[in-house]
Amino acid sequence: MRDPFFPVPSIVMRTSPTSERGNTRRPPLLRACSAILAAGFLPAVVSAQAPFTWQQVKDRFQAANPTLRAAQLSIDESRAAEITAYLRPNPDLTGTIDQINPLSTIPSPVSGNSVYRPFANTLPFGSLSYLHERGHKRELRLESARKSTDISASTYSDQERTLLFNLRNAFVQTLQAKVVRQNARENLDYWDRELSVNRTRFRAGDMAQVDLNRLELQRIQFESDLETATVNLRTAKIQLLTLLNDRTPIEQFDVIGPFDFSDTLMPLEEFRTIAMAERPDLKAALQSVELAKTNHLLAVANGSTDPTFGMDFARNPPIPVYFGVSVSIPLRIFDRNQGEKARTQIDIGRSERLRDAAQAQVFSDVDSSYVTIASALNLLRPYRDKYLKLAEDTRDKISFSYQNGGASLLDFLDVEKSYRDTRLAYLNLIGSYLTAAAQLNMAVGRETIQ
Repeated sequence: MRDPFFPVPSIVMRTSPTSERGNTRRPPLLRACSAILAAGFLPAVVSAQAPFTWQQVKDRFQAANPTLRAAQLSIDESRAAEITAYLRPNPDLTGTIDQINPLSTIPSPVSGNSVYRPFANTLPFGSLSYLHERGHKRELRLESARKSTDISASTYSDQERTLLFNLRNAFVQTLQAKVVRQNARENLDYWDRELSVNRTRFRAGDMAQVDLNRLELQRIQFESDLETATVNLRTAKIQLLTLLNDRTPIEQFDVIGPFDFSDTLMPLEEFRTIAMAERPDLKAALQSVELAKTNHLLAVANGSTDPTFGMDFARNPPIPVYFGVSVSIPLRIFDRNQGEKARTQIDIGRSERLRDAAQAQVFSDVDSSYVTIASALNLLRPYRDKYLKLAEDTRDKISFSYQNGGASLLDFLDVEKSYRDTRLAYLNLIGSYLTAAAQLNMAVGRETIQ
């Protein structure tokens, strides 16, 4: 007799010819059940996707973000400029054929008749010249190009630092939206349990209809909180997927990570020291000073004289072949590159001022971020140690008193709202702490707070 809760498909009732001949293959019933189970679980496996951790999100961002990938190309461009900077000048080759007479005829030494010979008196001439650069111009150009590449790399790291802060913010907002949505779901479930208890009281005649109606109307607030949290979660996921340049459907994308805070915080001076060593924008400012000094040395070198060495060869009857050498030296009487020397000297001073401004900005960023995260910790500690427990304990006691006639409906609704506000404020404070931690990491230049 077939089990009514597991009807056997028609394919199971067929007999495989192969199985009748031997037992080398699985029985038809087992194969059919396996196929049915595999078909049932396959959509869930395909649609499911493991949630991403922060490190996985960061790796995907660095590999796929178009803005970051475009910034990487600037480093390759600077490296290509190094090749151009170190190239030697090309030599010049000149060939000349002179004294071509298209109307010339000369008597033939054999027959004595006039023969057309336009090239009889031509004078071929060739010359080769090369500009010799003095004052280490080529080496200074290469040094300048390499320092420009270092600045491009530091600028890229600074842009990556800013984009990673935006990514971390989006990641934290997604975690916060998930926790707030879970909190809204728990509040709604708790209120449904309260409504179930009070409906029982109403049926027993222990509660007025108007009081039950007020409790039923209060449920719309919990539903509204849940719907708002759901929209915020989807919005946060959209922002995160945009930064990742990912087209994964929102329903299949999720992130996971700790949503909590740490009591430990290093002293301010340690963060300042790390920032002075790690901030890429400060590195770029320091490198700009060195580049300006190299460019000034190059400007001085460009004011020196570069000779041109030449060699020529030709024939000039009755001389069949001859060659000669030459040296050409420009007289730099008026133009000695004075303007470029002055400009690069001024640029050194300007770069040093910008370096000082960058250092001041680093201290300002670290100090303001440190104050923000310290303030968040000062608020989180009493919430965790006192106010959360107090709000939950007060809610449970007032709820018990209300169910037993010891508290009014207004007191019950007020304490429920107070608990929701306290719990939501605590979750938002954790989100503020994580955002402040990301801000401090960006101010320092690397991840010091996970």
